[in-house]
Amino acid sequence: KQYYPEPGWVEHDPEEIWRSVTVAIADTIAEAGIEARQIIALGITNQRETTLLWNKDTGKPYCRAIVWQCRRTTPICEQLKKMGLANDVSQRTGLIIDPYFSGTKLQWILDHNDTARSDSNQGKALFGTVDSWLIWKLTGGQVHATDYSNASRTMLMNLRGEWDD
Repeated sequence: KQYYPEPGWVEHDPEEIWRSVTVAIADTIAEAGIEARQIIALGITNQRETTLLWNKDTGKPYCRAIVWQCRRTTPICEQLKKMGLANDVSQRTGLIIDPYFSGTKLQWILDHNDTARSDSNQGKALFGTVDSWLIWKLTGGQVHATDYSNASRTMLMNLRGEWDD
């Protein structure tokens, strides 16, 4: 389900995503006639730029996930361009400055959610795309990870495959 709280904004509820995944897993296990412990691997596909931030102690998301289609970060992108950072971002990440990508979505959350910002400053917040959220949930909060294809769409990973300041 998508939410449209304001014109140009698009959100998903991370807990709804999680519930739909657990239902799909349970249905698949039942249909296959196996036990959960028999599963040795799974694959995750997702909308790579959809962004969320959650508390690593409680697992509670700070807000709905900001979907790749959401344009709310246009002012942040325009400011970055005015600061002359377009070429630098492109050279480092291979991406243009655009609300499509996760980096400005993360900044928007931190700018507009006091709890998320405070927890982030204290090392209590985790950022990720939907794959990161699902991996974290599926591992009981033990693994906070993503893969290169998702990370490369955040505007936070450089072309060498490293997180970039």
